[in-house]
Amino acid sequence: MWYKVQDGRRVHVIERDLTEPDRIVGELLQPGGYLKLIELGLEDCVEEIDAQQVFGYALFKDGKHTRLSYPLEKFHSDVSGRSFHNGRFIQRMREKSASLPNVRLEQGTVTSLLEEKETIRGVQYKTEDGRTLTAFAPLTIVCDGCFSNLRRSLCNPKVDVPSCFVGLVLENCHLPYSNHGHVILADPSPILFYPISSSEVRCLVDVPGQKVPTIASGEMANYLKTVVAPQVPPEIYDSFIAAVDKGNLRTMPNRSMPAAPYPRPGALLMGDAFNMRHPLTGGGMTVALSDIVVLRDLLRPLHDLNDVPTLCKYLESFYTLRKPVASTINTLAGALYKVFCASPDQARKEMRQACFDYLSLGGVFSTGPISLLSGLNPRPLSLVLHFFAVAIYGVGRLLLPFPSPKRVWIGARLISGASGIIFPIIKAEGVRQMFFPATVPAYYRAPPVK
Repeated sequence: MWYKVQDGRRVHVIERDLTEPDRIVGELLQPGGYLKLIELGLEDCVEEIDAQQVFGYALFKDGKHTRLSYPLEKFHSDVSGRSFHNGRFIQRMREKSASLPNVRLEQGTVTSLLEEKETIRGVQYKTEDGRTLTAFAPLTIVCDGCFSNLRRSLCNPKVDVPSCFVGLVLENCHLPYSNHGHVILADPSPILFYPISSSEVRCLVDVPGQKVPTIASGEMANYLKTVVAPQVPPEIYDSFIAAVDKGNLRTMPNRSMPAAPYPRPGALLMGDAFNMRHPLTGGGMTVALSDIVVLRDLLRPLHDLNDVPTLCKYLESFYTLRKPVASTINTLAGALYKVFCASPDQARKEMRQACFDYLSLGGVFSTGPISLLSGLNPRPLSLVLHFFAVAIYGVGRLLLPFPSPKRVWIGARLISGASGIIFPIIKAEGVRQMFFPATVPAYYRAPPVK
């Protein structure tokens, strides 16, 4: 891990596969995540990979569209979102780590954590040539991704799979708004477009549920052409059809999992193995990089990691200190996905339309939510206020100029539905840690004195 390397610690990185990954997510880094990259001294990892600057989002619904710009006026001109091929970004970070003398980068599959007297002492892993080896360390950081087979002893995983993404790449396509992500509020659920190089645009089609049309039978291509294509902006239509005809379609389940750690001496869980949110808002890497900065700052004053029980107690503060950024992005992702999905229910339809119109108002009504989404203003209370402002805006439109019993009833169901969306997400995130972190004892935990 780069932050530990910078502090002069010896680091042994064991990765399942060191070849360049080819993924359809992890391609959009929000401005808040880019600022964390700068804090870590890793901003050059988005250079020389044809990464594209992203300055905001364009939102499309029923033939109307609005642009939501990131509030970047107070930052250096280089600060913005970045979108890129995930594999190229990962390779740049690996190259940077491998160039340092105190890092050992090795390809191997970790099969288990080594435990002794309820303390994690290291890992057992298999090398490329099939040998079984062990590696010991006072602190083992487990970050083996969304399919983690090591997380069960370190957290209580409650994984939800609300939908799947179908990914394809559009070539030589000109988006309606250059250097912006595009979100289409389609039926049954959103469609995303964003540039990943100077000549390629990633399209992610959300398909609700866990069962998607099969690719091999041609069912998926037919679904994309008949259901999805008519809903994309006309400027993109031909490129979209060409990408479907080319046939390089990929699918991936969208997982969400609230952080529910079991603090264990000698180990810490991070990344998608620890906490996931719906990828609609592109917040995963921002949360991960923010977590790394929090952990870096906690470990920096420590010269000795060998007092494992004391270290474990001290690092409990990590779970509270990470909450402002993580809970804001997690809650927003879960809530927006539910609001943006089409529904036959009239109250849900009104909420969806109210959200689009609220964001279209401009001013604080767009910069407030977009600053939350971008990771530039990670304030959970601000998120809740904007969410219910959307709901109240929707009710106001229903009741004006003349309320009717039917409209009053729909308005009441709209407020009830909004509460039913956001409060369960907040409960899973942890009300106390999210809104009152200063009341958690671990928040004030000082570094062990040696």
